[in-house]
Order: sequence, then C-alpha cells, then structure tokens
Amino acid sequence: MNKKVFATLFLAVFSVTLGVSLVVPLLPVYAHKLGATGLYIGFIFGAFSLSRTAFLPFFGRLSDLKGRKPFITAGLLAYFLASVGFTLSKNVEVFIVIRFFQGIGSAMILPVAQAYIGEITPRHKEGLTMGMFNVSLYAGLSLGPLAGGAVNDAFGIQASFLSMGLVSLFGLLLCLVLLPPRKEERPSQQVKPPVRYMVLMRNKHIGALFMFRFAFTTCIGIVWAFLPLLADSEFSLSSSAIGVLVMLGVLTTGLLQAPMGLVADRFNKRALIVAGGMVAAGAVFSLVHAKGFRGLFVANILFGIGGGIAIPAVMAMTVIIGRKTDSMGSIMGLLTMGHSLGMFVGPILAGFMMDTFELGLGFVGGTVVMGVGVVIALLFTSGSERWGEA
Repeated sequence: MNKKVFATLFLAVFSVTLGVSLVVPLLPVYAHKLGATGLYIGFIFGAFSLSRTAFLPFFGRLSDLKGRKPFITAGLLAYFLASVGFTLSKNVEVFIVIRFFQGIGSAMILPVAQAYIGEITPRHKEGLTMGMFNVSLYAGLSLGPLAGGAVNDAFGIQASFLSMGLVSLFGLLLCLVLLPPRKEERPSQQVKPPVRYMVLMRNKHIGALFMFRFAFTTCIGIVWAFLPLLADSEFSLSSSAIGVLVMLGVLTTGLLQAPMGLVADRFNKRALIVAGGMVAAGAVFSLVHAKGFRGLFVANILFGIGGGIAIPAVMAMTVIIGRKTDSMGSIMGLLTMGHSLGMFVGPILAGFMMDTFELGLGFVGGTVVMGVGVVIALLFTSGSERWGEA
C-alpha cells in the first residue's frame, strides 16, 4: 500500500470533515439571528443533502474514468470557496445557495477518496485499511463541534467560518503537492470500463449494502436531530451535556473502526454487519425508555458500538466488490448516496412521527428502519465474500 497516498487522503478527509463540522452546528442559530424561519433553516440543511445526493453517482463513475485527484482537489477548493462565501454573506438565501454548492463539493471528496484508498488496499486487509481510513471521518465529526463552539465563544462565528476555510485549504494543498499525477494513480491499468449503475444496482450484494447504509444513517439523522430536543424537553439538560451526548456515538464508532476492521478481515463480514445493525437498532429503541442523562449516555454509547461493529465490515465488503467490478468509485458513490439519503430522510421521518403522534415514536420509526436494513443485509449478502474474492 502507498503510505504517502493513504496519509495524504487521511489528513485531507480529516481536515474537510473537521472544517464542516466546525460550522454546521452553529448555522441554525446564526441563520435564526439573521431572520431565518424554521423552513429556511431546513432549506439550508436540505440544500446540501439534495445536491450531494444528486451528484454522488455522477462524480463516482466519472472518477473511475478520469482519475481521482482532479475531483478530490476540486471538492476541497469548493469547500474553501464556500467558507469565503459564508464569511462574506449575511443573507439567508445566499446561505442556501452556498450549502447547495458545498454539497456538490462534498460529492467529489469522500466517495472518491474512499475509492482511491480501496484501490491501494492490499487483499485480505480491506477491513483494517478502510477502518483506519474511516477514523479520519469520525475524528473530524467528533472534534469539529467542540472546536467550533470554542472558536465561536472566543472570537465569533466569522472566525469559525474562517477556520473551516483554513483547514480546507490545508487539505487542498496537501493533495495538490503529495498525491501523484492522475496517470500514476492506479496500481495497474484498468482494462475494462466501469460497470453501469443499473447493472450494479441489480446486484443483490450491492443493493443490500446500500440499504443497510441508508438504514443506519437514517438512525444517525434521527438521533442528531431529535436527541437534543428529547434531552432538553424531557430532562432539561444543559447545552454542554447535550453536546457530549451527540458526540458520544460518533466518537465511539470512530474508536472502533480500526480494531473492528481487523476483525472484519478475519471473521465473517456478513455476521458483523447483522450484529452491529441489531445493536444499533436496540440502542435507538432504548432512547424511548431513557430516564435521564445516564440512560441517554448508555444508548449513545451502544449506538456507537453498533456502528463500530458494522461499518468496517460494510466498507471491506464494498472494496472487495469494487475491485472485482473495476467500479470502485461508482460503488463508493452509491453507498455514500445511501448515507446522504439517510441523513435527509431520518429527520423528516422522525419529525412527521413527532408531529403526528409524539416525540418518542420518532425513535421507534428509526428502530423499524434499522430492523429492515438488518433483515435485508441478512437475506441478500449471502455468498458476497466468495463472489468478491472470486
């Protein structure tokens, strides 16, 4: 494995994830101060998910054909320009446009970087390699909100916007200087074009991984959107306590990525996916019955453990299939699209159930979705490892 490429992409993804999570938790409050209604705040977040979901398949497949570096660097540049836009603008409508633009940039970075890592991953070390790489994502998501809050308290939100731009620029410069030219990216020349999306989606293994990723991220969206509301309305927890709760699941999942990736290389990946999904489903359901901070604390830890068990196995299986089909970017794009759709659907589903019934039923809805994802993974990933290694 090319360690320089791995380290460069690790730092680039960490920097951009840290940068965006510095700002995103602050945007609703800032937009509200500028006069945004709840609907406009929803548009600010929805614009990102909409553009990201729409462009993921396009950039994933195009990177299979044209190479990875041009898209990764273009995405990092888009993040830097978005931070400049946030710094200069005080208009809510412009924020929506910037977030749409930022979503396009996001579609160029993570799935393409994961495809690049997948191509340089040694055989039989897919779980460990992808697990180690995913630490960059979860570390950024964990540290960003804490750092963003501290910077905002000390210097104001404009400094937080500027911080996002600086870390994105750092990642951009790293990739420009340290990643090899496009023609030197692949360890061997691709001898056939990537498989078309319609063919990939008809493969039961890919479809099952997509649905599991969608289900798990739907639960993440529900927890991130409505756990703070539950903690505030039912238990009157402080903002600091709520921040710790939101961070716990992400941090726990991140800490488990590398060790569980090693386990995924040595044991049955399908069993790990199902087991992790069941733990996650149970954790989300337990939020309905939580009696205070301790109950919420335990539920979030369990949810993080579920993700830590399942996600490295999902990524390892994805790399195996991507290698077999010579469509690494396309498949990574599909799975990231499942992630993006889940983050979009989760809060809407929970919000509908809360408005129609009560807050707790939003978590019940998430449990049902996760259960369906587990059943699909159990039924349709049978034989996937033999297929991938054939």
